[in-house]
Amino acid sequence: MTSHHLRCAVRAPLFAGGLLALAASALPASGHPLDALTEAEISEAVALLADGDHTGAGTLYPYISLKEPEKSVVLAWQEGNPEPRAVEVHFKNDTGAFVAEVDLAGDRVVSVEPAGGETMILLAEFMTAMELATSDPAFIAGLEKRGLKPDQVFCLPLTAGRFGLAEEDGRRLMKVPCYVLPEGTNFYAKPVEGLYAVVDLNARNVVEVFDTGARAVPEDGWGYSETEVEARTGALRPQGNPAALSQPGGSNVTIENGLISWDIWRFRARVDKRPGVVLSNIDVREGERWRNVLYQAHLSEVFVPYMDPDDGWYWRTYMDSGEYGFGIFLTPLRPGVDCPAHATFLPAVVHTDEGAPLSIPDAICIFERNIGDPAWRHFEIFAQSETEQVPAEGRPATQLVVRSASEVGNYDYLVDYVFHQDGRIDVMVGSTGLDAVKGAAVKSMNEAGAAEETRYGTLIAPNLVAPNHDHYFNFKLDFDVDGQANSFMRTALVAGTPEDGAPRRSFWVTETTMARTETAGRYKVNPDTPAMYHVMNMGADGPLGHRPGYMIVPGNSVAYGPFDFADDAPFKRNAYIEYTLWNTPYNVNERYAGGRFAFQSDGSDTLAAWSERDRPIANTDIVTWYTMGFHHVPHTEDWPVMSTMWKGFTLRPFNFFAHNPALTIPLPKAN
Repeated sequence: MTSHHLRCAVRAPLFAGGLLALAASALPASGHPLDALTEAEISEAVALLADGDHTGAGTLYPYISLKEPEKSVVLAWQEGNPEPRAVEVHFKNDTGAFVAEVDLAGDRVVSVEPAGGETMILLAEFMTAMELATSDPAFIAGLEKRGLKPDQVFCLPLTAGRFGLAEEDGRRLMKVPCYVLPEGTNFYAKPVEGLYAVVDLNARNVVEVFDTGARAVPEDGWGYSETEVEARTGALRPQGNPAALSQPGGSNVTIENGLISWDIWRFRARVDKRPGVVLSNIDVREGERWRNVLYQAHLSEVFVPYMDPDDGWYWRTYMDSGEYGFGIFLTPLRPGVDCPAHATFLPAVVHTDEGAPLSIPDAICIFERNIGDPAWRHFEIFAQSETEQVPAEGRPATQLVVRSASEVGNYDYLVDYVFHQDGRIDVMVGSTGLDAVKGAAVKSMNEAGAAEETRYGTLIAPNLVAPNHDHYFNFKLDFDVDGQANSFMRTALVAGTPEDGAPRRSFWVTETTMARTETAGRYKVNPDTPAMYHVMNMGADGPLGHRPGYMIVPGNSVAYGPFDFADDAPFKRNAYIEYTLWNTPYNVNERYAGGRFAFQSDGSDTLAAWSERDRPIANTDIVTWYTMGFHHVPHTEDWPVMSTMWKGFTLRPFNFFAHNPALTIPLPKAN
């Protein structure tokens, strides 16, 4: 494949049409310890490493991130104080991979140490893996068997996972399957099945080429642009009158010195290359008093394991955040499609492989919406009379949405944080994009061999099977409910004991238990054993003598599987999916459920491993980790592009406010 074809091939699926470009950031300069790194700060960190002869020409930077101060430092900081600003830099050169801490405030490199694992994937490594695969004689021969040449295919290097095999030791592996280059929009419609290369990025060679036999390449390009859809279907549906969100009076959101304020809420937002959007210092106002709810909330890890044991698929067990990065793959949001046209759009500052700052335009949108629901209402029948009808008393509900969208390979993930006027926060993930597909010999389930071809998936189009798989999303929720001394509670609904002779023989009562250690703070949400889960501050005064708290409501997001977390390597690396809820004591270094280094990790540095220490968590500064997800059994309606599937959970005040906070919403003014 030519260099031109390689670059076009990788940019189209990974960079949303090549829209990623250097640009000046519109975000304010940093002014708070948890604000995003600016372009100048990224450049300064890289320069300080070079000045100290730690890096040089050819050095690459998989990860440059704000190194957060200890929480006590952040909480003690006040406007005007010297701002602690440090950067964690992962870099690679010919001698290996390293982790550096750079103190920007002191203009010095604090430390440089060998990395404790394989760093995140570099964008250049996609190019390297493609070039190695498509120039390998055995791989070229495999393409020729299928009537293809290297310049006719687009190859997508994928992380190979880790399975405890001897051939993995000392290697940095990717596996490279290919697709026929499309004439239209769909890069995944024509997989070159049964052929892939194993590439060692460290040695820069092809370790092995797997060719399990040529199959006919699917013929249909299955594009999804408006022009392609109209050509396929004959006509688009009639253009209707738009039902649009608008805000003629302008936004009620204030963004000042990095602080976002709206209605009863205020918080800070930044982007990190690995988790994407990070929200910090989330406070809610009750009257004139600002109260702490969360110190921080962000995506911790994404795990997508496929359920096909075929040689070309068993290893597809991706850790999309830790291996690839949700922040680096943020895509520009499109007004009127991804977000309302009246939204506020903000860029995100990340960095290139070479350590230069990179601004992704329109990476975050912030908007208010009224979806036509009442925040509350009541129609009082007893207030009515023969001469007067009293309308229902109620108030319209408005929400604030903070949205981003990351494209990781064939999938697009929208991540929403939705703030409500009654003190709730919804954390939502919308999954869309394209199914991963494999070539199949059959065009219909009526053909011989169809049952065997679809043993681990679904025939979703002629000659295309979409294998079964899962999507798991772990979120880190560092609650500080009215302070740091919090406890995690499970309030079970259990059978009450009826009194002798009482007419009522069955009812439920609540039974609350505090989790005192980490292992006691792991929970599987099960509808057969109904319970409420909430974080409380037992030392703070709530209304009517209660202790203030916030409840975690699972919603439609609970998913478990029949997995072996002890012996199956991908699930040992991602054992946090065994429970919906985990609780650990705050530790500034425990940021991601999949561990600091996810690429080819072995599971020894993960949320599940930390929790085995069984540290005390009662009445302390705890962090709650929530795993949500869904099982994806593909179907024909998924193709050629999937409808957005929303999953999420809600954080809800529980004896936190003295009354319904939405009580004070005014009625809208008449036009």
